[in-house]
Amino acid sequence: MDFLVLMATCSQEPDYSTKGRLMRVRITKGIAVTTTGLLAGAFGYGAVNLGPTFWKVPVDMRLSFHAELMKMNSPVMLTAMGAAALSSLVLTLQTTGRERLLAAGATALIGTSFLVTRFGNVPINARIKEWAVTSPPADYVEILHRWDLFNQTRTTTALAAFVLLVLAQSGSSPRPTRSATPSS
Repeated sequence: MDFLVLMATCSQEPDYSTKGRLMRVRITKGIAVTTTGLLAGAFGYGAVNLGPTFWKVPVDMRLSFHAELMKMNSPVMLTAMGAAALSSLVLTLQTTGRERLLAAGATALIGTSFLVTRFGNVPINARIKEWAVTSPPADYVEILHRWDLFNQTRTTTALAAFVLLVLAQSGSSPRPTRSATPSS
């Protein structure tokens, strides 16, 4: 698609000319805000509560708990990221103007959360799983700090995506269509 056509499409006001289309967009917005809020909340809980606690307990306890936590956390967070990304992408395709830009930004941010998780946190999680049954290497503190940095990054991007979707949700209310005949 040509860049100018894309910009012209994004600058259009939303057209909710049918009740069915309006309902689909509202449902998609609700799903996108809910799933992205759950994703941001889960990452936020981990960053605010689990992260600092991990540094206060003995390293063997941290590694064992971290390895066990990832067994359940991995499928749950992957599902949350997938649902948030998909619903935000659908919202991007269903809307125009400001809503489309906000939804597209949220989709990109959720994608960033996924990429940081996949290529940052997941490889370190695999190493932590090994360390839990053996012993950590000499530079394990540096590696765990890097894991924390990746975690803070994905938490921030998920929270920013949630904020964008809340703005998309609250900043637009469908305008009633005007009647072809003037009212007297």
